[in-house]
Amino acid sequence: MVGATLLWSVAGVVTRHLHRADGLQLVFWRSGVAAVAVALGLWLRLGGAALHRTVRGGGAPLWISAALWCVMYTAFMLALSLTSVAQTLLADSVSPLCAALLGWLLLAQPVAARTWGAIALATLGMLWICGQDLHGAAGPHALLGLMIALCVPLAAAGNWVTMRRAAGLGALQAAPMLGAAGSAVLVAVLSALRGGRLAVDGHDLAWLTFLGAFQLALPGVLAVWAAQRLQPAEVGLLGLLEVVFGIAWAWLGAGEVPSRATLGGGLLVLGALVANEWLGWWSGARRLRASQGC
Repeated sequence: MVGATLLWSVAGVVTRHLHRADGLQLVFWRSGVAAVAVALGLWLRLGGAALHRTVRGGGAPLWISAALWCVMYTAFMLALSLTSVAQTLLADSVSPLCAALLGWLLLAQPVAARTWGAIALATLGMLWICGQDLHGAAGPHALLGLMIALCVPLAAAGNWVTMRRAAGLGALQAAPMLGAAGSAVLVAVLSALRGGRLAVDGHDLAWLTFLGAFQLALPGVLAVWAAQRLQPAEVGLLGLLEVVFGIAWAWLGAGEVPSRATLGGGLLVLGALVANEWLGWWSGARRLRASQGC
């Protein structure tokens, strides 16, 4: 899951180096390449006939997850085209809380006190960053971009719960492929309705191909594997690393210098994540020693 967040986090800095910033173009090409990349990987691993059976036999969990991936893919890039990288990533602050609540309500999974504490600390860090950045947000579309970005953590929370509930269902490996394909089709229709063009130059196509294959397809497959083995709250918390990584990439690669509040809040988020994982490891080791009579 940490590997997935590291790959996801490069989206912001890469989009800042594109010649065009039209949100529909970004979504179409990134999602289209991702759908092809995941399909190719599954075809090479499973074979064409097995892949067809996987999709046909996936049932409701596969299509629910695919729809949620579609929302995540589409909303994220549209938000990036309307507001800053930091603002887009900061919308993820509600993801752990949503995932924990959904996991508790739908899966009856108890959330450890340490995880609730980590969620509270991480949310505080996000609010610290967000208060400063919203105060200085520029452009008439910043608020709209933030509202669109909020669709990402809400869909993500539902996705983590869906995948955890269907743990062991191999068909969910195809969900990122179907979600990406749906995202590309959706924006193609929207672009046609508004009379827009989806063509991009060679420079942008190269970067969008990179995003589709390595920033969307590969981490999507990794996230499916992780979400079927971790609790939704833990997946949501680890997902916040994308915020820290993404702000760092935007600072180093695109000159979007973070404020002191951003740095302080980011350290608080990292501290909450490290403390949650360390306490989980420590309590597990203590129970193991107790069961062995040590």
